[in-house]
Amino acid sequence: MGRSFRLDTTTVQANGVDLGIESFGREDDPLVLLIGGTTMLSWPDALCERLATGGRRVVRYDLRDSGTSTTLDPEHPAYDLRDLAADAAALVDALGTGSAHLGGVGVGGMVAQIAALDHPEVFSALALVGTRPVAPGMVDEDLPDHDPAVMNALFSHPMPDWTDRNAVAVFAAQGAELMGDDPDHARTTAARIWDRTPADDPAVHQANQLGMVFSRIDCAPRWRERLGELDLPTLVVHGRADPFFPLGNGEALAAEIPGARLLVLDDMGTALRPAASDRVAAAMLAR
Repeated sequence: MGRSFRLDTTTVQANGVDLGIESFGREDDPLVLLIGGTTMLSWPDALCERLATGGRRVVRYDLRDSGTSTTLDPEHPAYDLRDLAADAAALVDALGTGSAHLGGVGVGGMVAQIAALDHPEVFSALALVGTRPVAPGMVDEDLPDHDPAVMNALFSHPMPDWTDRNAVAVFAAQGAELMGDDPDHARTTAARIWDRTPADDPAVHQANQLGMVFSRIDCAPRWRERLGELDLPTLVVHGRADPFFPLGNGEALAAEIPGARLLVLDDMGTALRPAASDRVAAAMLAR
């Protein structure tokens, strides 16, 4: 029988904010902290359970202005990327562990890179999934940017009524097909995110679903030039079919972080698929 179990979602105060968390595994096992991108549901249940079965205490959490974490005004955030990185370090302390294996997916992967660079004493290993070494916005010339045809098709879809659960789920499924993701999983996840959104404000629902806050926060200064400072086991996971952050971004991360391992998933687009959980968990556990 497996050793994993899941606790109910709760909140923990860290760095002056409340962060929504969900825990898997035994409290005395080594901690794996997973940053949502933007909500914790970016990390599939199956992957968290597989890591817990492998002898890890897994905690996934919502970034500020998403899920059950402190939500004030996602259209005008009063914090920056460094504050989000400090949240991760403070959460490790609040959970009562000296260090953690840190994972970040998508924009959460950007937070994870900064957290590992700014708080090297806190993090023992790093897993970066479907992300890139520069902030949202203009990309470096040597990195592939969003696929323009896919982006044009994506933004040609009218935005849903963000207060309509079914419309939001359908919108997510349509976008998933364009992004190389599983539409059924996207539909289910979007509905779960909608259910966990603690406000009726359409802007808050949109922030939870799309992570729009990242286009509005200050991400300066750059950190790509510091990646060579990282001195911890690092796994980079990237989808070969990712049109949002194409594969060259993951390849650049793996090349610039000393000793990093690159795991390319041929059937992955932008989002982690539950079907890849065993393979990703095995790679994380093998550090």
